[in-house]
Amino acid sequence: MSSDIQYKGPFKEHLQNYVELKKAVGYKYDAEIRHLKRFDQFTLEKHPGAIDLTKEIILDWCGKKTYESQTNRSSRASIMRQFAKYMDSVGANAYILPKGYYPKGQQYTPYIYTTEELTKFFTESEKCKYCCECPYRHLIMPVFFRMVYMCGLRLSEARLLKVADVDLENGILIIHQSKKDNSRMVPMSKALIERCRHYSDKVHPFSEVEDYYFPALGGKPMTMGNVYKNFRKFLWGANISHGGRGKGPRVHDFRPTYAVHCLKKWTEQEKNLTAYLPVLKTYMGHDTFEETAYYLRMTADVFPNITLKLETQFPKVIPGLGGDIVETD
Repeated sequence: MSSDIQYKGPFKEHLQNYVELKKAVGYKYDAEIRHLKRFDQFTLEKHPGAIDLTKEIILDWCGKKTYESQTNRSSRASIMRQFAKYMDSVGANAYILPKGYYPKGQQYTPYIYTTEELTKFFTESEKCKYCCECPYRHLIMPVFFRMVYMCGLRLSEARLLKVADVDLENGILIIHQSKKDNSRMVPMSKALIERCRHYSDKVHPFSEVEDYYFPALGGKPMTMGNVYKNFRKFLWGANISHGGRGKGPRVHDFRPTYAVHCLKKWTEQEKNLTAYLPVLKTYMGHDTFEETAYYLRMTADVFPNITLKLETQFPKVIPGLGGDIVETD
């Protein structure tokens, strides 16, 4: 992606070299590149003669947009902080924004769907009708949302699946270079495998292995906007209240719901969570145990009747979380 971008602003050489360095050491860095391209355009228009990356330029760029959340602003500032550190390391004059200069703001608490809500939601997805503008939509939606929940996937992982990534013979999804460039294999349930077989027979009888499994128009993957539009429609039909922008429930909340439901089931079955948590960590593609342990606290909050069991097995983890560990994927 970086090779396709031509930087034109006063810091174009530094931007190009910085992105190439990130790519060379193995970072995917795609979202950050988009931010840096916008920064390049910003400096080209507002600071075309700049030589040094000054505090004035950084603070001007990091000014809060009317439409963005504080978390997004903090993320933009973090990207600029890393770029400034790079410029400083190669001998250029750059103002390095102090870490945490812009607080992240209040963290979103995931919405955990009840089993009744999930049933209603999936039932609504089955009512999706054929549309000539998006001829596979009525076939995609019932499978897509079930897969996100039943496999605990990130939305991008499901949207970007290729035909070759859905192994129906062995019942496995192959996830390539997801968050932090992690790849993994995700087993599917028998019920989901059968749904995928039925879906593949209708949508992919002659597809190539590199075709997207959930195709939009022109063979492209579904956009987040397309997913969200259908999500809100099914949510409304299922009579699940939405709190408005930033309030949820979100599409992404199917993933933490899956984790919490797994932990609840294992706890009620008196499974040894010390042995099961590493399995959940690997299944969901978490980088650290802390990411998975966050769901222990959430499970205790959502299902207080099992709090005692959780605290007995994880006496240090449960009281110690208290909101300090935040799930960000």
